[in-house]
Amino acid sequence: MLDVSSEEITEGPLGRALAFLSVPIVAQQFAVTAQSIVDVLWLGRLSGEAVAAVGLVAPLIGLMMAVAGGVFTGEHVLVSRRIGDDDERGASRAVAHALLAGVAVMLVMVAVTAVFGRQLVGLFDPGAEVARLAAVYLATMAVAYTVSTVSDVFEYGFIGAGDSRTPLFVNLLSIAISVGLDPVLIFGYGPIPGFGIAGAAYATAIGFGVGAIVMVAAAVWADRGFTFHLDAVSLDIAEFRELVAVGAPKVGQESARQVARLVIVAVVSVTGGAAALTAYTIGARVATVVFVPAAAIGSAGTTLVGQNLGANQPGRATRATWLGVGVGAIGLGAIGVLQYLFPTAIASLFVPGIDGEALALSVAYLQILALGYWALGTIWTVEAGFNGAGRTDVSMYSTMLQYWAVRVPVAAVGAFVLGWGALGPFWAVTVSNVVAAVGLVGYFRYSTGDGLHERAAGATGDGASAD
Repeated sequence: MLDVSSEEITEGPLGRALAFLSVPIVAQQFAVTAQSIVDVLWLGRLSGEAVAAVGLVAPLIGLMMAVAGGVFTGEHVLVSRRIGDDDERGASRAVAHALLAGVAVMLVMVAVTAVFGRQLVGLFDPGAEVARLAAVYLATMAVAYTVSTVSDVFEYGFIGAGDSRTPLFVNLLSIAISVGLDPVLIFGYGPIPGFGIAGAAYATAIGFGVGAIVMVAAAVWADRGFTFHLDAVSLDIAEFRELVAVGAPKVGQESARQVARLVIVAVVSVTGGAAALTAYTIGARVATVVFVPAAAIGSAGTTLVGQNLGANQPGRATRATWLGVGVGAIGLGAIGVLQYLFPTAIASLFVPGIDGEALALSVAYLQILALGYWALGTIWTVEAGFNGAGRTDVSMYSTMLQYWAVRVPVAAVGAFVLGWGALGPFWAVTVSNVVAAVGLVGYFRYSTGDGLHERAAGATGDGASAD
């Protein structure tokens, strides 16, 4: 069930291939998101300051993971192309290069957060208790994400090869362990002491560790999906450079995104204090749940586009992209309607007993976010059409414009010029999402008319990336 071969990706019905690739990724990402939500739900019962600390740290973690994300994107594109070209050992080399680069990057991040974590969170002046909790959470999560990088590298090997089921099963195991350990390590149980906010990060790290062991074993010894050929592993400087070249724009994209988010968090903190940070955290966690389907369809779309270009099927690559865009926009738009109608219930679920200014801001942010969900569904899916063709630079430039030409200026004007306070950055999020969606769709339509996928298919056949 839900198996899809490389031949079906390049020759069978596109809707079936997209669905069979997407459904396991959606399920997996929902589970990953559920884990982060469970963290907030338990920490909400610890204190409001703990919830605010998680919201404060989220962009810093995102910035920390930006470089690793570039490695994963480069790997995903290269593995998809190698598999489409029937080069399994080339796919294994791409995974090996990604493992080397990803772990090295994350070890540097562990050192930085351990030494400078308190100073980093202190830049936002969130109050002494929130700053203390945020520094602890940041340093511990850096270790957890270093462990998860090993699992993620092999996960993208499977997804690039068209197998999204194996990562689903492994991640469900990892998440089940993390979620089960959350209340035990946060509050303590029997002889096990409670570690507070650090306990949530400890639970995540343990779950990631088990998942990494199982994922590597599946890649090396399992006889389905992606097979990691140990005898093909070698350091090939040319291929390593290709991985970096394809993934580098993703680093720029995510860095621009996360630094802008840090600015938004700073504006929220200055204008609304802990109440606004709580509202921002709730909205951000809910939005993460909502764009999971679009991100999953985008990931599946990258595989479809990459493999079809590797098989010299540019027309199918274009059709796969538009199919994903339609599904993402309509699906997320429908979810937005539900969120707009029931914001109070959602806010109360995250922080029981929430009231006053924190509740009012949470309700406002949830409704403002809901108005732009169709745009989120569009952004993540149309980017697959560019990423699968190796044009990850388009996503980078789009994100830079989305965040720095629209989101940050709108937030500043709304908060400080128009006097909207925290509502300024809240509105800036939705406005920037809508502008980015419209711009990306227009540019993709122009680019495909100008031969984007035809050039990429030809370049793949020559062993080069498309420019």
